Amino acid sequence: MILPIYLYDAPVLSSKTARLTDINDEVLALAMNMLETMGRANGIGLAANQVGKGIALTVVDVSKTDGNEEMKPLVLINPEILEDDGEAVFEEGCLSLPELRADVVRPSDILVRYTDLSMKEHTLETGGLQARVIQHEIDHLNGIYFFERLPGIKRTLVKPQLNRIRKGEIEAEYPIVVTPHAPARMSRAASRG
Repeated sequence: MILPIYLYDAPVLSSKTARLTDINDEVLALAMNMLETMGRANGIGLAANQVGKGIALTVVDVSKTDGNEEMKPLVLINPEILEDDGEAVFEEGCLSLPELRADVVRPSDILVRYTDLSMKEHTLETGGLQARVIQHEIDHLNGIYFFERLPGIKRTLVKPQLNRIRKGEIEAEYPIVVTPHAPARMSRAASRG
């Protein structure tokens, strides 16, 4: 089943997700639906909070990108980076931030610990695109957007795009959820005149 993807400024995206302690049929179905949703949206990573679920689960599949065809899709539960090394700059995008792309500096290699859908613990040493996507998705699980990793001036430059996304003034080729926002309130001092 294709799930709608929550856009920038939805409260579920700015909150740290809860660790999973048990895998049930609902979690299994969610993981499969997330893989299907990610593929349909031409994404390579998707965190559970991007589909409205505040749990520490993410899916990653870079197998449709050049040079990564042999890599299998991953479902990572409660992932955490144990070590990182190197540094690389790469243009990132995000299904929750349609039309926004920016160069982000991240470690080039990581060692990540995660649990799979059988609740078996794994460690994975990876680099390149897979390492980048895993880091991006772990950021999501911690309530962090990729643009928050940009230097101050570059972060300021993306604000107009963020406002358009927040208002739903963008186009996406997949179902989206735009969070309604209350109109800005005047301060008491301003309202007194």
